[in-house]
Amino acid sequence: MALPRRTALEAALLRSGDPSNLTRLQRLRLFVLLGSLTAFGPLSIDMYLPALPAIARDLAASESVVQLTLTACLIGLALGQIVAGPLSDSLGRRRPLLIGVAGYVIVSLLCAIAPSAWLLVVLRLIQGLTGAAGIVIARAIVRDLYSGSAAARYFSRLILVMGLAPILAPVLGAQVLRISSWRGIFLVLTIVTALLWLGAALALPETLPAARRSAGSLAGTLNIFGQLLRDTPFVGYAVAAGLAFGAMFAYIAGSPFVLQGIFHVSPQSFSLIFGMNALGFVLASQINGSLVSRIRPARLLTGGLIANATAGLALLFVVVSGFGLLAVLLPLFLLASSVGFIVPNATALALSRRPDAAGTGSALLGVIQIGVAAFGAPIVGVAGTSTALPMAGVIAVSGLGAITAFALTSGRAPWVAGRDRVTASR
Repeated sequence: MALPRRTALEAALLRSGDPSNLTRLQRLRLFVLLGSLTAFGPLSIDMYLPALPAIARDLAASESVVQLTLTACLIGLALGQIVAGPLSDSLGRRRPLLIGVAGYVIVSLLCAIAPSAWLLVVLRLIQGLTGAAGIVIARAIVRDLYSGSAAARYFSRLILVMGLAPILAPVLGAQVLRISSWRGIFLVLTIVTALLWLGAALALPETLPAARRSAGSLAGTLNIFGQLLRDTPFVGYAVAAGLAFGAMFAYIAGSPFVLQGIFHVSPQSFSLIFGMNALGFVLASQINGSLVSRIRPARLLTGGLIANATAGLALLFVVVSGFGLLAVLLPLFLLASSVGFIVPNATALALSRRPDAAGTGSALLGVIQIGVAAFGAPIVGVAGTSTALPMAGVIAVSGLGAITAFALTSGRAPWVAGRDRVTASR
């Protein structure tokens, strides 16, 4: 299939160099596309969560092995960004993204016919590797067009689209389980991402002109990685967000077994509970987007981290004290909502450190965030799911670690004293 070399959005951007000069329809189309691309992570993880117990039964595998399918996907999402980010800095944004999404579609189909749990683990790793392109390149596109508080505001609004995935995905997965097996969930995921690939191929603009692309050498990429790893604020933003994500992934990995196994919640009720928590995440991100023009992103990030740590400690307390389902659900809702303040602000603050290498910076940011977060899920699995204590303990420790990391490494964002740039970088 021959792809159009230049979309209407791209032509409009190249004429004006300023995203604010796009028509309302063009801005909306770009917004929906970028939000959908950043949803690869939630789609990959959340849609099959209600089916984890069923996968364990069908493939005659232990719960800890089945939870490795989640960990493998997270590792793939992290490692894939190392490749996709620098490639997008040297080849442009469109080509690596379309190749990655096409690979994701193929691997999703293979997941649907996996005959064993261990093969599913391997396929999920590859699925994460290919899906990473959508996440990292979507962030880089935003950084091509916006900076400062404008970028933080745009990231917050993107979560409105991205946040539909964790709300709808588990509900859709649970409904698919009513009429099919867990394999049907991966077939639906194949169809959804194939449609997303088609939309990106037809409408996504190239936002990195050839004149602004890097040489693409391995040495140059490693040099930028080294500079960012020596940048204490960048590392602090990334690690703090990663630990907050770690708390979320501990919840994601443990909650299907804890809520369905200990509290006897049905798959359909679980999907509704998960969707409500995801709704809290989305609403918090929109509140953040409305506040970021008046309150510095670093302060909003601090508030989100405090809420995240508070939720973890509260959850640990209610679990140790033996309270019922409602008492467990309340801190989980606060946990999910806090991430709506953490993600957009940590992302904007981190990417502001090296705006000239947004793809590479976005890749390293994603690697650190997901790499740190990926430890939460297997710890919960190894510790066991016969009690909620491992999940609560990992969430509490991750939340405390996140706010500690930020407190030890936080620096002054470069736009605090200056005017935010809203137009495209040239």
